[in-house]
Parts: sequence; C-alpha cells; structure tokens
Amino acid sequence: MKLDVKIIALDLDDTLLNHELKITPLTAETLQECARRGIYVVMCSGRAENAILPYVRQLNIAGTQAGRYIIAMNGATIYDMHIRQQIFTRKVDGEVLLSVFREAEKRNLPCQVYDPSTIYPSKDNEWTRVDVKLCGLKMQVREDFADFIKNGQSKMVVPGDPEKLQRFQADLKRDLGDKAVIFISKPYFLEIMPSRCGKGEALLELARILQIPQEETMAFGDSMNDESMIRLAAHSVAMKNGLDEIKRIARYTTAYDNEHDGVGRFLQEWVL
Repeated sequence: MKLDVKIIALDLDDTLLNHELKITPLTAETLQECARRGIYVVMCSGRAENAILPYVRQLNIAGTQAGRYIIAMNGATIYDMHIRQQIFTRKVDGEVLLSVFREAEKRNLPCQVYDPSTIYPSKDNEWTRVDVKLCGLKMQVREDFADFIKNGQSKMVVPGDPEKLQRFQADLKRDLGDKAVIFISKPYFLEIMPSRCGKGEALLELARILQIPQEETMAFGDSMNDESMIRLAAHSVAMKNGLDEIKRIARYTTAYDNEHDGVGRFLQEWVL
C-alpha cells in the first residue's frame, strides 16, 4: 500500500544519520527522489540552523521548493532558506530560564543557549564541547549568563552527568509544571523548551503554512525529543533502533536501523 504524503519530517541523530553523522547514498538518493516528486523534505532537529544546513546541502535540495524549510531547536524555530530568515519562533520565558539556571548552579551543572551559529555556555565544560563537536558550531562562554538569558531563548540545555540530569529533570517537571517542556534528548543533555512547543507542533505549523492537511504528514524519529512529531504526524515512523516508548506511539517502525538505511528503505517501500 502506497502512503499519500506531502511532507516528511526527519530527525537527524540516530534517525537520518548513521554513527559517522552521514546520510548514506541510498537514503540520500531516495530523499532526492521524494523532493523531485514535490514532497517536502524537512530536516527536523534539536540543532541550531547552521548545524542542520550541511545535511540539506548534502542532499542538494536547498534550492528547490521541496527542500526549502528546516525545523530547528527541537521545533522552536522554522527557517526558510530561500529568504534566509525564521518564519516561526517560540521562546522560553526569561524568568523560567533564570529559575532553571539558579537551580542548576546549586547542583554544579552548567547551562547553555544557542543562536544559529554559536553555543553559549555559562562555563566551559566537557559536555558542551561534545555538543560543539557534534554540531560543528562555535562556542563562546558567557560569564554574564544570567543577564544574557533574561529576555528569553528558543531553548536552554543543561549538559551533564546522565544520573544527575535524571534527578534534575524530575525536580524541574515538578516545579515548573506547564511553564516549559522538559525532556532528555541525549543522556547528557536536559532540554528546556517553550511551553506547548516541539517538533510535532512545528511540523503542523509548517504544514498549515503550506496548506498540507495533517493526514498527509509523515515523521521519522527515535528519541524523546521526537515524541510530539511521532504523536502528531499522521504517518509516524519509529526507527528500529529507537526507544521503546517511541515505538509504542508510532504508527510504523522501520525494518532497518539508522546504520542500514532505515529511512530510505521505508520510503522506497511505502512512499515511492
């Protein structure tokens, strides 16, 4: 059975990318064919815009209408590459960020925020350097971090030891309630996002802008920062290597993992 889709949202790490952070040829060619058929191919990541652009360029679709948009910061921004500006953005309230920062300091945990090209940590630390290496962004320590975040940010990350972050996550969810969306994306990254904001909400907003009904949306993901788009996309696809919780809420699961063209093979069978 062929699925009728007009927009495909793709998580990057452990979904579209293999362990070498590359899109393999079969999957690249498959996505290029989707774009040629007029299906919007939208990379949807927790990364900042400039850390996503190299993968769009690898597909050579950025100049096409189908490859025009990316969703960054786990859904806090939608970026239009043709006009080179954000067409949708949400921020976490500055007071919420300050409260998280103060609590993180008590636990000797750093915090960091982003712009399209730079990561701004409150202090130098090994975990932020992991993020710099992963995303290819610059790093600039902000000694005035509290003042820097007071007007709000698209997202804030608390990097650190996974066990400490699990405990901190539970405390923040209890204390902040619905003032922010809080989740662990990678074991060493605790993310603080705007309330009622996620990849899924951004996908539906972009679909609304493009006049694509929800019934024709598709999303691929593997982890908890993909939860909202797996929940909200009509044709939601969990990766074979994904978390069990994501597989439970997805409509489909790929037959192959991210190391073996799970995305590309699924699209060849179900879409092309």
